Amino acid sequence: MDSKVLLRKKQTNNVKNRRKQIGWLFIAPFAIFFTFVYILPIIYSIYISLFQNKLIGGEVFVGLNNYKELMADEKFWDGVKRVFTYTVIQVPVMLILSMILALALDSLRLYGTKFVRIVSFLPYGVPAIVSTLMWGFMLGTKYGLFKSINKALGTNFNPFAPQWTLVSIAVMATWIYAGYNMLIFYSSLKSVSSDLYEAAQIDGANGMKIVWYIKMPALRGSLVVTIIFSIIGSFQLFNEPQILSKMVSNSGITNYYTPNMYVYNLAFTGSQQGYAAALAIVMAVITIVIAYIVQIRGLRDTMNER
Repeated sequence: MDSKVLLRKKQTNNVKNRRKQIGWLFIAPFAIFFTFVYILPIIYSIYISLFQNKLIGGEVFVGLNNYKELMADEKFWDGVKRVFTYTVIQVPVMLILSMILALALDSLRLYGTKFVRIVSFLPYGVPAIVSTLMWGFMLGTKYGLFKSINKALGTNFNPFAPQWTLVSIAVMATWIYAGYNMLIFYSSLKSVSSDLYEAAQIDGANGMKIVWYIKMPALRGSLVVTIIFSIIGSFQLFNEPQILSKMVSNSGITNYYTPNMYVYNLAFTGSQQGYAAALAIVMAVITIVIAYIVQIRGLRDTMNER
C-alpha cells in the first residue's frame, strides 16, 4: 500500500516537473529577448554612468560623481520642470477629449461611428516626423495656415514664439494620441453589460445619470492605464522639439529643452556618454516613481469603489 502511494506521489511530481519544464520552454524566447533588449542595456547604462570621458586620461572611473554633478545641473532640472508642466497640462486635456469622444460614440447618437473611430485613430498611425513637419508647416507664420490667418485678421500671432512653443507641441501630441486613448475608453464602455443600462432606464435614470453612475466607473481601470502610458510618453518628449529646433527659428528650443534632448546631445554631440547615462537613469527613476504613485492611487480608488 505504501509503495503504491509513493509511486503515485512520484508520478505526480514527475508530471509537475514536466509542466514546469514546458512552461519554462514557452517563456524562454521572451525571457531571452527581454534580457538582451531591456535588462542588459540597463545594466550597461548603470555601468557607463560611473565613468567619465576626459581629455587627458580618456575614460576614467568617477563613481557617483556624475550623479552628484547632475543634482546641481540647472539645464537638466530646467528640462524636467518643462516636461512636468507639459504633462500636467497636456495629459488631462487629451484624456478628457478622448473620454468625451468615447462617450459620444458609445451613446449611439452619432452617425458614422465607424468612420469617426477610424478617422480619430489615423493620426496615431502617422510617423512622428511626418506629423511634426505637417504641423510645423501649418502653424508656421512664414507659410501655411497661420500665415493666411494672420494676413486675413491683421494679426501677428506666432504659435512658435518661445512662450507658445510648448503649447503648440501639446496640440500636436493631443492630435496624435487622443484617438488612441479614445479606443481604449471605448473598449471599456463596450464591455459594460446591457442589463445595467436596461435596469437604469427602468429605474428612471436619464442619460447623464447613466453616464455618471455606470459609464464613468467602468472607465476607472482604463483611465489609470492611459494616465500611466501618457505620463511615460510625456516624459520621453523628444521628436517634436528636436525636429522643430531645426525647422523653426526663434522658437526657444534649446539643446536641453527636454531631458531626452539633453541626454541625446550630451551623448552624441558632446561625447559625454557617462554623464548622459546618469541623466537617463535619474529621469527613468523619476518617471517610474510618478507612474507607480498614479498606479497605486488608481488601484486604491478602484478597490474603494468596489
